Amino acid sequence: MKIAVVGAAGMVGSRVVSEAVSRGHDLVAVFRKEPTAAPPPGVIAVAGDANDPGHMGRLLAGTDAIVAATRPAPGHEDSAVRTTAALLTAAGTARARILVVGGAAPLRHPGRPDRLVLDSPEYVPERFRALAAASAAQLDVCRAHSADWVYLSPPALLEPGDRTGEYRRGTTTLLTAADGTSRVSAEDLAVAVLDELENPGGDRHFTVGY
Repeated sequence: MKIAVVGAAGMVGSRVVSEAVSRGHDLVAVFRKEPTAAPPPGVIAVAGDANDPGHMGRLLAGTDAIVAATRPAPGHEDSAVRTTAALLTAAGTARARILVVGGAAPLRHPGRPDRLVLDSPEYVPERFRALAAASAAQLDVCRAHSADWVYLSPPALLEPGDRTGEYRRGTTTLLTAADGTSRVSAEDLAVAVLDELENPGGDRHFTVGY
């Protein structure tokens, strides 16, 4: 499979590239700026403007799947909607399936199904609320678009860690462990991304966690 990863320098994107390479896929790693280091074997590294759907549509032509792993800079959270819309349009032009790595905000609270994670301070501290709101808006953009998309909501805590190859999969409710925590390593999130690309689960919005 030929996979394009947009946001290849980020915490999630870089791990998706590594996971995909380890599984023998052909990769196009899209960076915001021209990469300075030589890419690993099997990876084509390119610079691309994720906000330009025409440019990205041409850049992504011939790919089977696209992973949108972009993240807005602090203070520019509202750009997430524009970037996501542009990448969805580019995916439609390229006729490729796109997996958007979003946020936990649009998931349902595990103990309060009438409440979103976005409105739950125990999962979304005030300092992260703008970013969380942007991820919820991302999902709305996906739902309104005609592209072949799937939206992955990470759990409440996503950080670098170990690749165990193990995770639980859910749909639209935040997954928590027995101790109440909601987390997964970025490495295992990448495993979930590739598992979905190789064997689609059928859900347009899903989540994972330990």
